[in-house]
Amino acid sequence: MRVVLAGATGTLGGVLVPQLRAAGHTVLGLTRSPERARELAEAGVQARVVDVMDEQRLLAALDGHRADAVIHQATAITGTPLRHRDLHPTDDLRELGTANLLRAAELVGARRFITQSFFLGYGYYDHGEAKLTEDHPFAPPGRGAFERHMRSMRANERQTFAAEGIEGIALRYGFFYGPEVSTRKLMAMASRRMLPMPKPSGVTCPIHIADAAAATVAALERGRAGQAYNIVDDTPIAFADFIAAVAEAAEAPAPRTVPGWLLRPTPYMHALMVGTRIRLANDKAKRELDWRPEHPSCHDGLRHMASA
Repeated sequence: MRVVLAGATGTLGGVLVPQLRAAGHTVLGLTRSPERARELAEAGVQARVVDVMDEQRLLAALDGHRADAVIHQATAITGTPLRHRDLHPTDDLRELGTANLLRAAELVGARRFITQSFFLGYGYYDHGEAKLTEDHPFAPPGRGAFERHMRSMRANERQTFAAEGIEGIALRYGFFYGPEVSTRKLMAMASRRMLPMPKPSGVTCPIHIADAAAATVAALERGRAGQAYNIVDDTPIAFADFIAAVAEAAEAPAPRTVPGWLLRPTPYMHALMVGTRIRLANDKAKRELDWRPEHPSCHDGLRHMASA
């Protein structure tokens, strides 16, 4: 297929581009960075320098181009968010950015649209021990500052599924890790014993970025229109155990344990690492997309990363 990829040089986009090309698809990458656009061009990938938040310039950049699919991987996250306001630019991309890219899909004649959704759209709270399927209510009304994030995730998926003439698919990715900037920063912090393990600890759902990219290619080729898929590995993990695994991969000393309340000055981080306990089932993605994570747990993925 001919694919327009927004966020082509981001955390996931940078891994997704070579996987798409290896699967035989042609990619036109969108990026805000002229330097990154040159890197795409040097790798043999068409590129456009444009901000997807600017509808007029986005449509002008794609005028005359034809594509079969648009993939929305644009975010404004450069590291693990600490405060709610750190996520607001990405919230905007999930709302207005999605709307603009759907207009771009119409312009280029694309029938298929895949959007990046997020596992915490199920809610930042304790979900208990059961694994949640895609039938569980998504993006319920949030309390206080969380509603801004919930609203954006509702808007992202609703627009994707409701767009006329579009086969919309939402991929609810887990917590990204792997050979990327954020994970390397965590490993560096662990080496300096600056990465504490909170007690009590929340439970999260990791996904290696290479596995997330593979699931995206599978969704492009085999996903059902109007469907959401949980893209997570097989092993939900306590956040404290994830931090311990990061430290082990970095060959760092055992992290210190700290009381969870110490993270309250960084409210988003506290919600992510302490307050949220969530386990997702990935059976639907395995069944319908014919996809399996190469790294079924973050222990496998982090060990592979360290050995490489």
